[in-house]
Amino acid sequence: MGTGAGAMGQCGITSSKTVLVFLNLIFWAAAGILCYVGAYVFITYDDYDHFFEDVYTLIPAVVIIAVGTLLFIIGLIGCCATIRESRCGLATFVIILLLVFITEVVVVVLGYIYRAKVEDEVDQSIQKVYDAYSGTNPDAATRAIDYVQRQLRCCGIHSYSDWQNTTWFKETKNNSVPLSCCKATSTNCTGSFTHPIDLYSEGCEALVVKKLQEIMMYVIWAALAFAAIQLLGMLCACVVLCRRSRDPAYELLITGGTYA
Repeated sequence: MGTGAGAMGQCGITSSKTVLVFLNLIFWAAAGILCYVGAYVFITYDDYDHFFEDVYTLIPAVVIIAVGTLLFIIGLIGCCATIRESRCGLATFVIILLLVFITEVVVVVLGYIYRAKVEDEVDQSIQKVYDAYSGTNPDAATRAIDYVQRQLRCCGIHSYSDWQNTTWFKETKNNSVPLSCCKATSTNCTGSFTHPIDLYSEGCEALVVKKLQEIMMYVIWAALAFAAIQLLGMLCACVVLCRRSRDPAYELLITGGTYA
């Protein structure tokens, strides 16, 4: 009976160690994915930075890049500690995983907070950006608006008629909107109000808000997914650590040796 229980315990610990080694390999892959997600958020937000003023919106992206970098180190510590079955190494591994897990929970909370604030941020800023439009390419506001209108296939704040209230429209006096409002399928579009069928009818504000909220959701889902993996990693590490504490003479995962 005791032999059977010991065999089952050994099988359980070996399985835990195997899963833990596999999870550490996943941590390395996760580190790359998290860094990619964080970089994607930075790059995308850079295209829309004129439409929000709160730089703290990027905090979740900064944190997730830091977590991704830390996961590279965690994977290395975890593999070495698991293979060598170092009590100190495994304890350090669990503590770091716990800290990263807490950090990812914070990222999720901040993500939801800033996701809710995006609409207010855009609503406060977008009118200023449109008022600053000059129609000249080197101008930052001009580039931002032209980029957004082409990418999101929109025109104006709520509709193309909003351009009639802008300084640019009043100064040019040509009864038209920027060419970035022209539909991609309209070959002879001049932006004239006399041919509204050639213009994008949907306003940009709602689409900018939707885009920014989608980007924040990428961060939230990435943090949630890898937090779940880290929970499993902590569980396996604790199983190995507890078994190591109770029975220091059980077999090593790779060498098959025993501790003195």
